[in-house]
Amino acid sequence: MTRERERRTGGAYFRGVYEERPALLDGAVLWTRTAGPATDAVRPVLPDGCMDLIWADGRLLVAGPDTHAYVPGEVAARYAGIRFAPGDAPGFLGVPAHELRDRRVALGALWGEAEARRLGERITDAPDPARALDEAVRLRAAGAPASDPVLRAVVARLAAGRSVAETADAVGIGARQLHRRSLDAFGYGPKTLARVLRLQRALALVLAGAPYAEAAVRAGCADQAHLARETRALAGTTLGAYVAGAAESANSETPEPSGSRTTA
Repeated sequence: MTRERERRTGGAYFRGVYEERPALLDGAVLWTRTAGPATDAVRPVLPDGCMDLIWADGRLLVAGPDTHAYVPGEVAARYAGIRFAPGDAPGFLGVPAHELRDRRVALGALWGEAEARRLGERITDAPDPARALDEAVRLRAAGAPASDPVLRAVVARLAAGRSVAETADAVGIGARQLHRRSLDAFGYGPKTLARVLRLQRALALVLAGAPYAEAAVRAGCADQAHLARETRALAGTTLGAYVAGAAESANSETPEPSGSRTTA
């Protein structure tokens, strides 16, 4: 389905046509993007707890987990990507998430240049690169380690606003073990993941029309000032600038996806 929402595209968000639908891999999302006019604005990406495998004009790269707004890089004309649910990508990629934290890495650096080149050529030569990428991920994932149900439970509880301590008790593992496993699965500790997911909840509420103070409390922040600090720290902007950027996107003559993962 087409959504007015900007997504991760190798470190940049830009105006154009964005579409997403459920991927063949359980819990993942398949998305595509075609660029708008060269004069359109490019926007940073906000942390969302996810990792992506991206085909960009024939290149394959991995977008690792972000801890802060990512400064835009070069922009391709066409993208197709698989957005993995938090914690699912490391088993597929064969590398701990913390090694990719705040990085965009060519797939060849992880799988070897020859294998990555063959896969990239197969996807590029396909009539529908997005479908080819989707199928390639499904096939490879069949031989990869299964997602850890404990870590999926961790994500679910933190996304629902539960504390790290309460989450550790609920899943039956100690705080140190949870931190160690979170580094491998998410790229950072559970406290950082909780902050990222909380900010996503708060900004979604703000965009839905909730007053800042109400959005802050409903998302799990102490108050509006707390949300303002988290927005500055993680998104690199203010709440006012974030909302203004979303409004500008909504009113643009060139439809520009906007959402809780981008910043003005």
